[in-house]
Amino acid sequence: MSKMADIVRKIVQTAKAPGAVGPYSQAVIADNTMYISGQIGLDVNTKALVEGGAVAETEQALKNMGEILTAAGASYKNVVKCTVLLDDIKNFHAVNDVYVKYFPENKPARAAYQAAALPLGAKVEIEAIAVLGNIVEGKL
Repeated sequence: MSKMADIVRKIVQTAKAPGAVGPYSQAVIADNTMYISGQIGLDVNTKALVEGGAVAETEQALKNMGEILTAAGASYKNVVKCTVLLDDIKNFHAVNDVYVKYFPENKPARAAYQAAALPLGAKVEIEAIAVLGNIVEGKL
C-alpha cells in the first residue's frame, strides 16, 4: 500500500476580524481550500453586534469575512460557495442587496436558510468556502 500524500492544514486567525465566539477557528485551510466559519455582524472593536438590523449585520459579516480572506492572501473573488443563515427569511431580498456589492460578478454558489436562532441573537450569519491561488474566470 502506498503512502498517502501529506495535506497541509493551516489555521487562519486575524485580529482584524472578531474572534470565534465558540470552540472553532475563524477559518481553516486544507491544501488550497479555505473553510471560513460563519460570520455574524460583530464589530471587531466593540465585540457587539452592529445596530441596524439584517442589512447592517450583513455588511459587517461580509467585511469580517473579507478580513479573514485577506489574512490568507485571498479576496472575495476566491469564494466559491456561501451559506447564508437568516433569523427571518423575509430579510432575504435586503440581504441580497448587500451581498451583491461583495460578489458583483461570477457569484459563488450559495444556499440561504431561515434558522430558528443564530449566535448572540444575530439576524444574519454567512459562512464560505474559498479556493486559494490565482483565479482564472471561465464559463461553461
